[in-house]
Amino acid sequence: MIKALFLGTPAAAVPSLSALTGVADIAAVITQPDAARGRSKHKVAPPVKAAAEEWGFPVLQPTDSASLREAVEATRFDIGVVVAYGRILSQEVLAASTYGYLNVHFSLLPRWRGAAPVERAILAGDDHTGVAIMKLDQGLDTGPVVAVREADIDEEDTGGTLTARLAHVGADLLIDSLDDYVTGRRTPAPQISGAATAAPVLTTAEARLHGAQPVDEAERMVRAFNPRPGAWLTIDGERIKVFRAILESTPVPPGTLAFPHDRPVVGFQGGTLELLQVQPAGQRPMAGEDWGNGRRHEPAVVDPLS
Repeated sequence: MIKALFLGTPAAAVPSLSALTGVADIAAVITQPDAARGRSKHKVAPPVKAAAEEWGFPVLQPTDSASLREAVEATRFDIGVVVAYGRILSQEVLAASTYGYLNVHFSLLPRWRGAAPVERAILAGDDHTGVAIMKLDQGLDTGPVVAVREADIDEEDTGGTLTARLAHVGADLLIDSLDDYVTGRRTPAPQISGAATAAPVLTTAEARLHGAQPVDEAERMVRAFNPRPGAWLTIDGERIKVFRAILESTPVPPGTLAFPHDRPVVGFQGGTLELLQVQPAGQRPMAGEDWGNGRRHEPAVVDPLS
């Protein structure tokens, strides 16, 4: 059985690690260092580390490019598999594998190259996406593609739900294509660079909702930025995250918060959103109606962009 080195960090990488155990011997698992979380700054292990340790695989957590290279060069393996590891691999690392590295990427490359392909697809209003198995090179998701599998984007999909679904699509595609790639029955095909679109990392600033936006765009933002970083707006100077919202028929002036039938709604260009789940600063997520009750259904103006 082929010997594999697995590199991944978040929960979305765990299904591929699990699937890989059925078709390869796991030489080691490389993941990002434990990260401080919450106000206590208590360090938490990445999901891939937790899974790998539970399953008895050696875990390595390099802190920089130099220690990553040392870890890879000290491990005997035939092929590398990368799923959302979080660091670009150097040429020295790429050269340390007999069959190279396969990357499970959550888009139909060359569309949405970059760190946030799932969220960018939702933001753009795409009705379908998928997973590509790509042979890594030194570019940003520019390597030749081994296999692809399409998946629909549902009208209610969030960044979180779509990522979770694609994680399992990717795991299935990985085990279906790995042996064909290693034996040469499946030849990687170059990407059409002219069709490429960029999926840069998400920022908190771009997740801000404001009344000048078209309502359809605002609705997609709420879904795309759920759970991270969370779409948000400011009312009376307070930042309110919005995790769930639906189109509403009640006409409300753009940039205005109102409470028809005691439900919080915000007006945008061309329509209105009802806020179903929100998170005021310093509090836990709550139902929009509960938040409205706390405000005593007081209308307000959404703070405009400065």
